[in-house]
Amino acid sequence: QAQLAESGGGLVQAGGSLRLSCAASGLGLFSRYAMGWFRQAPGKEREAVATVGGSTTDYRTYYADAVRGRFTISRNNAKNMVYLQMSSVKPEDTAVYYCAADSTNLRTYNYWGQGTRVTVSS
Repeated sequence: QAQLAESGGGLVQAGGSLRLSCAASGLGLFSRYAMGWFRQAPGKEREAVATVGGSTTDYRTYYADAVRGRFTISRNNAKNMVYLQMSSVKPEDTAVYYCAADSTNLRTYNYWGQGTRVTVSS
């Protein structure tokens, strides 16, 4: 029943900007879920990029060191949407980006989207 659908990926030049979107459905009370963006580059393990907690955490945010200051995660609870604004992108940002939801707010991400590919050209 629960579904997450990412969009917004594509080709972008180094130094440019891109906004990823995640539409959530079937999660129950969306605002209670922690939401996160993860990415996986070819030959590498999946890594957390940015997360935002649910209402019980006052929507606390986390950013990986590699993206802090360049990426911004946000959510619109009225629309059941989560966004990742990517600025000053680098070739090393190239990866498949996944949206995930966590009902526990304990980093137990039990729902995942299918991913959207981001390619940054140098």
